[in-house]
Amino acid sequence: MIISEFLIFAVVLAAIAVIFVTQCIKVVPQQNAWVVERLGKFHAVLNPGLNIIIPFIDRVAYKHSLKEVPLDTPSQVCITKDNTQLTVDGVLFFQVTDPQRASYGTSNYIIAITQLAQTTLRSVVGRMELDKTFEERDLINKSVVTAIDEAALNWGVKVLRYEIKDLTPPAVILQAMQQQITAEREKRAVVAASEGRKLEQINIATGEKEAAIAKSEGEKQAQINKAEGEAAATLAIATATAEALKRVAEATNAPGGMNAVNLQIAEKYVEAFSGIAQKGNPLVVPANMGDMATLITGALKIVQGSKSPASQAAKIAK
Repeated sequence: MIISEFLIFAVVLAAIAVIFVTQCIKVVPQQNAWVVERLGKFHAVLNPGLNIIIPFIDRVAYKHSLKEVPLDTPSQVCITKDNTQLTVDGVLFFQVTDPQRASYGTSNYIIAITQLAQTTLRSVVGRMELDKTFEERDLINKSVVTAIDEAALNWGVKVLRYEIKDLTPPAVILQAMQQQITAEREKRAVVAASEGRKLEQINIATGEKEAAIAKSEGEKQAQINKAEGEAAATLAIATATAEALKRVAEATNAPGGMNAVNLQIAEKYVEAFSGIAQKGNPLVVPANMGDMATLITGALKIVQGSKSPASQAAKIAK
């Protein structure tokens, strides 16, 4: 009987010991923090790992995850600066940084930051026009994060970022925006076509201009070549004439050269008068030129009288 009572007492004592040990030892997982209260008052924060508390006096009142938590914010209707309704929803990313404040700073920090995110979003969107809300998403996100971060310091929560998921204007506004986009595209197409025609006309005008310049340059060069050719021909004729006069002068000064010149001149003289007579032109001649002998004699006298000019010409040619 005594032995059985002893066994029962040992079993009960062992059970109490197991319960006591179980209540004393607390193993906190990684990236978690547990808040311990002693007799209803904050006592300590248990960090990840093995922790020992006093059973029935200490108790784990709150358990917080220190991981980054995504939180969907409900969609809401915001009024823009130009009085346009805009449905906005987003996602908020936060993290518990102070387990004590997260436990006692607010009754529910998740609801608190959600409501604050919505009110801040309405305030930021209300200061912008509709077009700016689509262009300034980053500014809206930063404004929401800044506003929540200031208030969440007392809640032991750090807001990491806020992202707008969707901005939905009314159907009428969407239709008007689509029409505007279509008009802008058509406008750009018309401008591009006009620019193409402008470039085409410029290219054509430039080509015609270059062709006219090339043609004028060709005509100019042709005239220059023609003038140079005429100058060269004139120079050649003058050179040949000078050479002929030089040789005539040399022949005249040679022995018997004067007689040959006189004969040549006489023949030309006679031929000239014969040609005038054949054409039937009226001709007045001296009375002493009635016969051929008189003509020849007159020609010889003219040659003898022009001997001195011929000599001068020869000198000039030299």
